[in-house]
Amino acid sequence: MESIKVESFTMDHTKVKAPFVRQCGVLTGPNGDVVTKFDLRFMQPNKDSIPTAALHALEHLLAGYLRDEIENVIDLSPMGCRTGFYFIVWGTPSVEEVTQALQKSLQRVIEATEIPAANEVQCGNYRDLSLFGAQEYAKLVLAQL
Repeated sequence: MESIKVESFTMDHTKVKAPFVRQCGVLTGPNGDVVTKFDLRFMQPNKDSIPTAALHALEHLLAGYLRDEIENVIDLSPMGCRTGFYFIVWGTPSVEEVTQALQKSLQRVIEATEIPAANEVQCGNYRDLSLFGAQEYAKLVLAQL
């Protein structure tokens, strides 16, 4: 099989210590637009993972809260390994700025009383959400970040 070049496949997952925020890519488009991708790693790779209902709820909550803290957000996407999220923005905020925004957003997750868009019209799997789970993982990550 031909080797596929994917940035996350080049990182040695046995040498990192979660949780962390890492800038993992900066791309400049043909018109000079800059897009930056961050690895928001919550759990230690190959040791722990976030259950889908908690991860899904974190995605719903952080998608809004991070947009309140950082301008020009393109997307927040859960990792398939369920150890964290990819966060993509226009421009080049620093790791420190993203870390501070994540900390504020996780605090808001802990204080949340409901999950946004938790219905069949706005979500493709609205029954698989756990506010309690999201809050427990937010507490865990916030205590270590």
